[in-house]
Amino acid sequence: QGQLQESGGGLVQPGGSLRLSCRAPRTITSVFNPSMMGWYRQALGKERELVATISGGGATEYADSVKGRFTIYRDNSRKTVYLQMNGLAPEDTAVYYCNRKLSGQEFWGQGTQVTVSS
Repeated sequence: QGQLQESGGGLVQPGGSLRLSCRAPRTITSVFNPSMMGWYRQALGKERELVATISGGGATEYADSVKGRFTIYRDNSRKTVYLQMNGLAPEDTAVYYCNRKLSGQEFWGQGTQVTVSS
């Protein structure tokens, strides 16, 4: 039920864009819809950090470092959350993880690598 499947990572040049997707195929809709969904990232040698979250009601929060460049949104009919990343910079290079929280339970995806390099 807690499985999260991330996709969309890859290699992109500075200034480029990527869209990450996170599906929850085995989570029933009545559980997915109210869940807090989030994207986190972990760069090599650094701690995992919050990138963006979106509540069941659609309220969003962003790390200061990505405000104005990244957009998180969800499609409950597809049980999927997205992270649109524009204006990517080398410091955005990291493994990006999807997260789901509800009623004290928390689940993580396996991560997808994003590399920003020329």
